[in-house]
Amino acid sequence: MNKHKGKIGIFDSGLGGLTILKEVAKLMPCYEYIYLGDNQNTPYGDKSHDEIFNLTLAGVEWLFKNDAEIVILACNTASANALRKIQQEVLPIKYPNRRVLGIIIPTVEEIEKYSRTGHIGILATEATVDSRIYEIEMEKQNPEIKIVSQVGGNLANIIEQNNKNELLAEIKRVTEELLTKDDSIDTVILGCTHYALIANEIIQILPKHIRVISQGKLVAPKLLDYLNRHSEIRNKLSDAFSLNFNTTSNSEHVRQLMTYFYGENISISIVKV
Repeated sequence: MNKHKGKIGIFDSGLGGLTILKEVAKLMPCYEYIYLGDNQNTPYGDKSHDEIFNLTLAGVEWLFKNDAEIVILACNTASANALRKIQQEVLPIKYPNRRVLGIIIPTVEEIEKYSRTGHIGILATEATVDSRIYEIEMEKQNPEIKIVSQVGGNLANIIEQNNKNELLAEIKRVTEELLTKDDSIDTVILGCTHYALIANEIIQILPKHIRVISQGKLVAPKLLDYLNRHSEIRNKLSDAFSLNFNTTSNSEHVRQLMTYFYGENISISIVKV
């Protein structure tokens, strides 16, 4: 019997992180997972840098209080705007034995494998695009790869509202704008975890030769590798599988969407962060 009860925490501004959790739990069905979606404050993509940092830190600290030993920021906007400061300024002082990881670096390390032309499009929120985080990190990884970022318009909101009538028109608008910037793009990364929920619709609208990559399948193996290399974290984790879902929204609509997008009948708690 493992005396530890440590969990893997997954934080997102809303529903998108469920796509990361699902892939991680599928690959590693041996841990306890706790998910927090800050649906009350979603979307983060149009908020200021400071707002994103404060909301993300509050979510991380809530997960720590609920036994997470490691937290994955399953949100590109939070990863781009809050991760470094949390890692460098908060963890060393308040939580020296805990870890917070993002999803941008693992994505950048993998995406060039999927492109033949070396021209990769990123669909992301305004805050992620403005941060230029993908361009900056890819320049370090492989300066020969060209990253072209495109704001996903109102897609995150449309997904949260499950508004199918507006969805296809908005996908068509933002993907056309992306491809107008660079007609050599052969790979599109869904750089907002919400967009993975509509990957099939995006594939349907993009030209057939363009590959669409959701981040869950990239991030899950990277997390497995991280835990294999960091036994000091892995050894604190419980080895009894469980899933715990939480949201900051008291909306029944949000809870129905979480169940719908996760693809299983799940029990969801409303929490105050």
